[in-house]
Amino acid sequence: MHSSHLLLEEPIRMASILEPSKSSFFPALTKIVGTLGPKSRSVETLSGCLKSGMSVARFDFSWGDAEYHQETLDNLKVAVKSTKKLCAVMLDTVGPELQVINKSEKPISLKADGLVTLTPNQDREASSEVLPINFDGLAKAVKKGDTIFVGQYLFTGSETTSVWLEVDEVKGDDVICLSRNAATLAGALFTLHASQVHIDLPTLTEKDKEVISTWGVQNKIDFLSLSYCRHAEDVRQTREMLKKLGDLSQTQIFAKIENVEGLTHFDEILQEADGIILSRGNLGIDLPPEKVFLFQKAALYKCNMAGKPAVLTRVVDSMTDNLRPTRAEATDVANAVLDGIDAILLGAETLRGLYPVETISIVGKICAEAEKVFNQDLYFKKTVKYVGEPMSHLESIASSAVRAAIKVKASVIICFTSSGRAARLIAKYRPTMPVISVVIPRVKTNQLKWSFSGAFEARQSLIVRGLFPMLADPRHPAESTSATNESVLKVALDHGKQAGVIKSHDRVVVCQKVGDASVVKIIELED
Repeated sequence: MHSSHLLLEEPIRMASILEPSKSSFFPALTKIVGTLGPKSRSVETLSGCLKSGMSVARFDFSWGDAEYHQETLDNLKVAVKSTKKLCAVMLDTVGPELQVINKSEKPISLKADGLVTLTPNQDREASSEVLPINFDGLAKAVKKGDTIFVGQYLFTGSETTSVWLEVDEVKGDDVICLSRNAATLAGALFTLHASQVHIDLPTLTEKDKEVISTWGVQNKIDFLSLSYCRHAEDVRQTREMLKKLGDLSQTQIFAKIENVEGLTHFDEILQEADGIILSRGNLGIDLPPEKVFLFQKAALYKCNMAGKPAVLTRVVDSMTDNLRPTRAEATDVANAVLDGIDAILLGAETLRGLYPVETISIVGKICAEAEKVFNQDLYFKKTVKYVGEPMSHLESIASSAVRAAIKVKASVIICFTSSGRAARLIAKYRPTMPVISVVIPRVKTNQLKWSFSGAFEARQSLIVRGLFPMLADPRHPAESTSATNESVLKVALDHGKQAGVIKSHDRVVVCQKVGDASVVKIIELED
């Protein structure tokens, strides 16, 4: 991986661009989150998704019931066993999402410059003149001139399934709007987004709480994606709830930034959350188009410096119906990698798209190519400068391990960890080679039975760029000074060899605890 590392700042032979992309066991260091749905729930398709590079499966509860999602998850578990590829589970909450209800499910055609009334009266039938909504406070929240988007999926500007409305008049509980474009809305449910308007609804709805405490607990979810996160308090309240739900006290909370309110409180949210999802679908509506890239770059920098995973959405929309992304989309994915993204989240592309496996494969290839020209040297210096001195003990070890690996051109870094923190710190410095995170299980007891921790920690590293987990045998403690540690190392090296990332005469950097000390050592492999 390291040998083909180039820099965009240096002259690149144009001929080298034409060299075919090589496939490897780890398709890319950047991770891919796939949203599972009608087009991606069979064991066969899920196996293809895992082999192509999906490492986190997202279950979006905005649609479909718990039973439907359970069937999909059961199929995923079968696919994980057959492919031997680990996959984490992310539950995505509905949050204060406003929806238009179309009980008859008949297509609704709206004409440009026509008037349409949004009403909280759900007994009325949806038509080109009236759209019933699931929120009775819209009239109090909006004013004349405000912008409202209604879409079968989400407004992209090119879809004929989305409409752009301008508030013309507020009449009691009803909002009368002028339609700015012609569109046909088909289906039972459409999303409604009021641009830059505060919606007075809780971030975690009663339905969300019920889903988390039943489906979430039953399936020991690894990540909770908190939709429409607007304040740090949203994260704190969600964490308090998870603490009371047994195993879910270990679940990581990813705050989904979807509107200007979340953007305004970004720094406080980042401090509380375990990771951030930049939801560009809604954000692209709330922000002027020329400001979207600026927020993306600023937010990614803050996440990178905090060492918290950042996930980007809405990258290859056109692949929902096409086998190839547009040139702009391909460049967008690459630029996100160069900006330091941890994972790319695919929504409609895998949920209802015609080519879920191909989409994951192409996005992975684009990420891998961008990683080859990622300026790690500049990134490393920037991170070290941001952290400042004196560094903490762990931070110093992590940065030293990455520096050593780059200097000796190591093929991998192997890190022994029990909480996953050491491995995440190494990944924070964005090494150009994979980091094999050997998670050492810890024994826990409640006086009645023994249990091991470690599975959560292993799966949660599947969303971090460059981290590839491996669960060690619990009989081998990470701190051991005896020969048992060598046997764990041998297992890790064998895993690396099997994956094709370690070969004879390669150098490997190992980061481990020996007694009370943390040690970074360089080993050279023999034949």
